[in-house]
Amino acid sequence: MSRVRVLVLNSALGPLDYRVPHGLAVEPGSIVVAPLGPRQLLGVVWEPDRLPSENEVGDNRLRNILAVADAPPVGEPLRRLIEWTSDYYLAPPASVMRMTLASTSALEGTRMVVEYRATGATPPRLTPQRSQALERIGTRQGLIRELAAVADVSEAVIRGLVKSGAIEAVEVDVDSPYPVPDPEHAPPELSPEQREAADTLVAGVAAQAFEPTLLDGVTGSGKTEVYFEAVAEAVRAGKQTLVLLPEIALTEPFLKRFHDRFGCEPVAWHSGLRSTQRRRAWRAIASGEARVVVGARSALFLPYANLGLIVVDEAHETSFKQEDGVHYHARDVAVMRGRFEGCPVILASATPAIETRQQVVLGRYKEVRLPARFGGAELPEIEAIDLLAEPPERGRWLAPRLIQALEDRIEKREQSLLFLNRRGYAPLTLCRTCGHRFQCPNCTAWMVEHRLTRRLACHHCGHIEPVPRVCPECQAEDTLVPCGPGVERIADEVAARWPEARVAIVTSDTIWSPAKAAEFVGRMEAGDIDIVVGTQLVTKGYHFPNLTLVGVVDADLGLEGGDLRAAERTFQQIRQVSGRAGRGAKPGQVYVQTHSPKAGVMQALVTGDAEAFYDAETESRREAGAPPFGRYAAIIVSSEEQAAAAEIAGLIGRSAPHEEGMHVYGPAPAPLAMLRGRHRYRLLVHARRALDVQDVIREWLGNLVWPAKVRVTVDVDPYSFL
Repeated sequence: MSRVRVLVLNSALGPLDYRVPHGLAVEPGSIVVAPLGPRQLLGVVWEPDRLPSENEVGDNRLRNILAVADAPPVGEPLRRLIEWTSDYYLAPPASVMRMTLASTSALEGTRMVVEYRATGATPPRLTPQRSQALERIGTRQGLIRELAAVADVSEAVIRGLVKSGAIEAVEVDVDSPYPVPDPEHAPPELSPEQREAADTLVAGVAAQAFEPTLLDGVTGSGKTEVYFEAVAEAVRAGKQTLVLLPEIALTEPFLKRFHDRFGCEPVAWHSGLRSTQRRRAWRAIASGEARVVVGARSALFLPYANLGLIVVDEAHETSFKQEDGVHYHARDVAVMRGRFEGCPVILASATPAIETRQQVVLGRYKEVRLPARFGGAELPEIEAIDLLAEPPERGRWLAPRLIQALEDRIEKREQSLLFLNRRGYAPLTLCRTCGHRFQCPNCTAWMVEHRLTRRLACHHCGHIEPVPRVCPECQAEDTLVPCGPGVERIADEVAARWPEARVAIVTSDTIWSPAKAAEFVGRMEAGDIDIVVGTQLVTKGYHFPNLTLVGVVDADLGLEGGDLRAAERTFQQIRQVSGRAGRGAKPGQVYVQTHSPKAGVMQALVTGDAEAFYDAETESRREAGAPPFGRYAAIIVSSEEQAAAAEIAGLIGRSAPHEEGMHVYGPAPAPLAMLRGRHRYRLLVHARRALDVQDVIREWLGNLVWPAKVRVTVDVDPYSFL
């Protein structure tokens, strides 16, 4: 090759051509450093016929590639996935490829770093903080700031222990090899139903062919243990496995279960890793040394050398949909990666999405079912509490029947969970004198009061401010009142009624890292918590045998708004949180507080008739031509100037093409009309399933011009309609 096409990491640019200097070996997929003006950019060599260039230049004007990175080339299956993702989600290829080259330090040579570990010596002056640090650090090794975070002490305490000789410095290779999971370490005792399901999945791995399989099992049926058998088969075959989890907080419990089964932890990939950890993981993945990777959705685009299995756990979860940057859905992209890699894909869920169920109906996905809980445990009994007939006390949020059930569990020393999918203390704070409401200055959203941190916070842009002493509008003192409950307010009610009960609040504000999740799990397993008050973070992945009661504080909350998936999401969420109860020998009980006990979704939850609910939801989607029977795409126009956003939104609306089987609604101000200081308008494209809506939108918007201050984003298959 003397001339190559390079996809550089700049989404504003298309592919560029470069000359390969004599003595430099490159091939499609090679990661290279290329000049652009005075700058140097990373890029990947691409096949010219697959990535046409708009600006062909003569050989005499080409600049030389500067270097080839010390890393394996990006493989052909991953290059095809980048192309597909770019084409389907209407995103620049460079934006997709950026997720593949997520650790630029991984492209450099071997590195050494200084870490610290306990020596076992006792310091001459053993303060309570030093004692706590040494106890919590144990055999861990890491940077000073990491050990300080683990021990919950200041960095000065760790440095003092280093000076005293209780902690020592060690030089380590940041690319030291990971342990290899042992598939024979601790094989589980499976029930006949689990063994049959596991054998089916293992056969799929052994065949090494693309085959998507829905592993549909009720909560507590042992789905993880079953698909672990497929992971074991992939390890035996020398293949790599990717397990996707929807939440970073679920990583730590998963790592523990994996360690118990395989004798070591898998390689983790998520936003909580420091740069040296990301580098080590990336290089191990690219070399094939990392045999099992567990990660968040971005782990999908890493350069696996020898991928033999993909598992999407909790595959129904909406958090698999990326809401900024490239608007991809990890569940769907995982299936496409399996197709390009020629490997099986397992979608595990207790409440599969209607889109996934429809693929099973069409015969495109295989289905493996686990209809019963493992070990004879029974599914919990679910009862609805009609809040109109059994209202809570004035100013309270828990109905009498739920209060009685909580008292009963406290007396029996069993654990309870109260679920409310709303962070903070109250969703709205207003002045009782003048009616002033606290709104985010950057968004059309109310500020949420957080009493634990004494802040008002916007959950959309992150803006925070202290709770004022006086009303900023009328200057009245002591007139600010919270409206509605968040988890902190429910926890206050619990503490006031049962001051002796040990209460834990579990939200993304309190469980922000795998370490915090591990601490929570440890406290639950040790029996140090009586009542958990949490958001959707506790609806999945956790197994607490002594948790026997779940109370859903406001089951109607998820039904608000115009989301077409509102009923399905509510069913999935409450069904998932209900599954936390009665997972051991003790029976479980679930109370669902609602103002609409006769609603179809509530009836389905109480009767346990999931099939009837899904059939009705599927039919209503079919009649409306909604996904999976039709297609949606959102076009979001935003600008710091409202007039500019409105003008371009109007231009896009007026120039909408007239395609048979396609309708364009809008433009209209978005429900969140301002977000992060930008005014927003939305258009919704609704098309029949067979229409290639991406090509239509690509040509439609490609013929328009708008100023740089206006941003136009396309969200194919949107999950958020805000």
